[in-house]
Amino acid sequence: MKPSYNTISLILIAFLITGCGKKEAPEEKAPEKTEQKEKPKEEAHETIASLTEEQMKSVGVALGSVEMKELTSTIKANGLLSVPNSNKATITSLYGGIIKTLNIQVGSVVKKGQVIATIANPEYIQLQEDYLTTSSRITYAEQEYRRQRELFDNDAGAKKNLQSADAELKTLRTKRASLLKQLQMMGINPGKVNNGNMKSGLVITSPISGTISSITAQIGSYVDISSPVATVIDNGSIHLDLQVFEKDLPKMRVGQIVHFKLTNNPETEYDARIYSIGSSFENESKTISMHCEVTGNKTGLIDGMNITGIVSLDKSTTPAVPTEAIVEADGKYYVFVQADQKKEEQHKENEKSHPKTMNFEKIEVVKGTTDMGYTAITPIGEIPADAKIVVKGAFFVNAKLVNAGEHEH
Repeated sequence: MKPSYNTISLILIAFLITGCGKKEAPEEKAPEKTEQKEKPKEEAHETIASLTEEQMKSVGVALGSVEMKELTSTIKANGLLSVPNSNKATITSLYGGIIKTLNIQVGSVVKKGQVIATIANPEYIQLQEDYLTTSSRITYAEQEYRRQRELFDNDAGAKKNLQSADAELKTLRTKRASLLKQLQMMGINPGKVNNGNMKSGLVITSPISGTISSITAQIGSYVDISSPVATVIDNGSIHLDLQVFEKDLPKMRVGQIVHFKLTNNPETEYDARIYSIGSSFENESKTISMHCEVTGNKTGLIDGMNITGIVSLDKSTTPAVPTEAIVEADGKYYVFVQADQKKEEQHKENEKSHPKTMNFEKIEVVKGTTDMGYTAITPIGEIPADAKIVVKGAFFVNAKLVNAGEHEH
């Protein structure tokens, strides 16, 4: 009986081992077959976007090719618009007085010598009176001098009387010359001053042409030579101070072109040219100032405005595409290339009802220099020389690809 029990036990163990082996084998192979079938399908939806002609027309998708472009490498920097001190002026009065009229406001455009205000002071009348009195005394002094000269020449007068008359005449002439200059500086024509035409008010004029940037006086306030009435700035001579970091200094040259935009108005672009490079660091910013002459349009530029500038460096010929042909996703950049015939055939089975469908493959690229609407690219994947790429509407193609991937999952 013992041998028979051992035999039965061995047969049962062998049967169980064989059964387990047969059950486990299909379970291990099934997932492998599933993965092999699903993997290509998943990759296709991640890299291939399909659009019909109608879809391409509706979103404005346009095709082009990778071009060889001469692009200029650039450096981005911030800066400030400023006007040289020689083109700024503080408008003051040479004499004290009360403001009677004020003919300007902030933003007014004035010309050199234009009257911007009038002031009044009774002392002005006294100055004109002194001028008229001195002129009358000179007439009498000239007559007295001639009389003393005749007496002296005829040995009938003393020499000291002639010398006294001569000294008096010279003193009066000096005083009149001084009063004449003062009247001219006050804006009064000495030749028109008479007893019935004395002026109690003076005019204040602008020393330069420009735009009024500030007004510190008002009607009724007292001003003198130390009291500014207004400030005028000639923005026509405005220049740009661009702050460049030390690491970029070796790339900077006099004559380089700078394209800049106002921080508060990025829609308008202006041009400037570097004419001088600073030789010291600006405070603690560790930047060097590039002094640039603003060229062309200066409309809207005001002293003190902040700007963002792009300095154009050396040019180089490189493969490039329109900037809008590049899309960003997950921190990387891509372009869409029209799929070749082989890839199209692989996807025709799912597109039999859409015979005019076009496929685009998503190819990763590295962005380079951007200039004049084009950006240099270095493909990570292969892009054939004659390949057609999406140059307009790439954003919509990428959206179609993303939506297709989400729908599949």
